[in-house]
Amino acid sequence: MPLVKRVFDLALLALTAVLWVPLLLLLAGVVRLGMGRPVLFRQTRAGRLGRPFELLKFRTMKPGEGRDQERLTPFGRRLRATSLDELPQLLNVLRGEMALVGPRPLPVRYLPRYTPEQARRHDVRPGLTGWAQVNGRNAVSWAERFRLDLWYIEHQSLWLDLRILGLTALKVLRREGITGADEATMGEFQG
Repeated sequence: MPLVKRVFDLALLALTAVLWVPLLLLLAGVVRLGMGRPVLFRQTRAGRLGRPFELLKFRTMKPGEGRDQERLTPFGRRLRATSLDELPQLLNVLRGEMALVGPRPLPVRYLPRYTPEQARRHDVRPGLTGWAQVNGRNAVSWAERFRLDLWYIEHQSLWLDLRILGLTALKVLRREGITGADEATMGEFQG
């Protein structure tokens, strides 16, 4: 399945490049003009088998200390509401660090906090979207998110990936589950 999934991801990216490449470049220019440098937010995340990689997103927050909600810019809020801040992760998919569909990659600092069952989420490449994202995204608890991730790993197929991609498009258009309660992002996983 991993090779077939990788070929599927690359083929889909190639077929849709005429749409996402110009949008990626346009948004990079808008972020640069509106917030300056850096345009991209980079964070080390845990990939397949827990290997670290640098996840890419468009920057949506002012630098500095404070709660994410306070640092989030108005333009950044719109980018997140449309999930366009995630678009640079298509480059992570091209580089083979991520897949289009799989459990979302989480910060490396969470690795020692997982139970052995939760750590199974690293049996596959992390995804740009996943089963947990179409079933609540950041609005579900950590326990539920991990349960959904494991369900995906046990049932993954190209048909399920296509279903998740279609459901993701609907969720993004409806702007559902983008943030947790009173947060700009999902709260910290404590283990």
